[in-house]
Amino acid sequence: MIYVYGGILGLYLVLFLLSVGEAGNPFRKMAAQIYGSKQGKSKNKRKDWQRALYRRQLGDKLKTLQPKIAVEQQIREHYLSLYSTLLMVVFVGDLLCLAAWAAAHGSTRLIDGNILPRNAYGEGDVKVGLLAEIPGIQEEAFDYLLEERKFTQEELEKSFAEAQALLPGAVLGENDRLEDVRKDLELVTELKGYPFRISWESSAYSLIHSDGTVYNEGLTEGEIVVLTARFRCEEWVREVELYVQVNPVVYTPEEALRARIEELLWEKEQSTKNAEAMVLPERIGTEPVVWKEIIEDSSGYFLILVLLAAGVLYWSKGRELDQRLEARRRELLLDYPEIVNKLTLYMGAGMTIRNAFLKMGEDYKKQREERKKYVYEEILITCNELQGGRSETEAYDHFGKRCQVQPYIKLSALLSQNIRKGSNDLLRMLRQEADNAFAQRKNLAKKLGEEAGTKLLLPMMMMLCVVMVIIMIPAYFSFTLN
Repeated sequence: MIYVYGGILGLYLVLFLLSVGEAGNPFRKMAAQIYGSKQGKSKNKRKDWQRALYRRQLGDKLKTLQPKIAVEQQIREHYLSLYSTLLMVVFVGDLLCLAAWAAAHGSTRLIDGNILPRNAYGEGDVKVGLLAEIPGIQEEAFDYLLEERKFTQEELEKSFAEAQALLPGAVLGENDRLEDVRKDLELVTELKGYPFRISWESSAYSLIHSDGTVYNEGLTEGEIVVLTARFRCEEWVREVELYVQVNPVVYTPEEALRARIEELLWEKEQSTKNAEAMVLPERIGTEPVVWKEIIEDSSGYFLILVLLAAGVLYWSKGRELDQRLEARRRELLLDYPEIVNKLTLYMGAGMTIRNAFLKMGEDYKKQREERKKYVYEEILITCNELQGGRSETEAYDHFGKRCQVQPYIKLSALLSQNIRKGSNDLLRMLRQEADNAFAQRKNLAKKLGEEAGTKLLLPMMMMLCVVMVIIMIPAYFSFTLN
């Protein structure tokens, strides 16, 4: 995995060198380089057409949100923001992956290929992943438990007479009965509920070791082994003998080789208990063995998480634009009754449609710094068009199209029709439209309230579960203690 992480850093270095002339922070420079390289036409006409269609749709959305800024500038800024964020996420994630890899590979225990340093006495045993490799023949993986360095033999306590009946069932392991033992025994060093330590002796260590390992590879028929369990509690000692019949087992060549390696490891373990380190065997029979430590490298999972996070971020950026458009649409709908009422009020006072728009624009400019509103921004654009010489009919049509909401399109059509054909009923129609807009505003508010109540269901259910747990746990413990 280190090559993957290094390759990603190498790509970042190439991008950084290519983007030296760009302005901004390093990630924005690299984003500008990527954006510039993607603008070139490819040989795939279908791909170019799809890209152009997507850019046009994206430009329409961005222009709707910020009509005063050029579309190409908004598209470029959108992609630079998206690419720079993704580049930063992947870069930081790659560094974390490198740190995780270094942490995993920096704590290796195997020295010079075949030396395993032990922990000092009292520091505890250590689990080491080992890979025994016979070049060109076979390799085996082991989760080997390297015991701590021991200076004196461990004294094990013995059990009282009432624990003797539990002992035969406790040592069976995967065997069914002591009269037919084919797999390793579990020679326990303690029995639950009894404050004793147990040590074991075997009448035939070549068949059953004191740790329960069964060596029955070379057996042709069953043999009886006497296991002596020594129960020790302070100075009191008692011995119990268990008669075990060890039956032969048939191994495949691979299993036989693994068993041989395990046997050599055990022999090395026993012969170097008091040494500073254990030297692993260099040959298995006549074949050389190469030892490698198995390293648990989890940095690859970090890379997957980083890529997933980058994908989610890319998707959420697209969703964010749609959410902003939806928020704009809702704000326009909520402000529609206010706009119609103002038009009705101003025109009822004797103003023309043009002067009513100019009045609303002037009033909005005075409070624009407090909060910007989409509909009044569109009204300001309409005022600029009217003052720039555009006809009223075109200005009102453009107002409705820019809002992209049905009530405003209807209102602009009503105003444009009145300019073209003239009508004495415009004020009456505006008053009727104001009444309808107020009714729609109430329905929209009711709908938004229902949606908010629905969104609160999940937190309420979670709070209910927490309350139930708070109530039930004390009741449960109270019932158990009684």
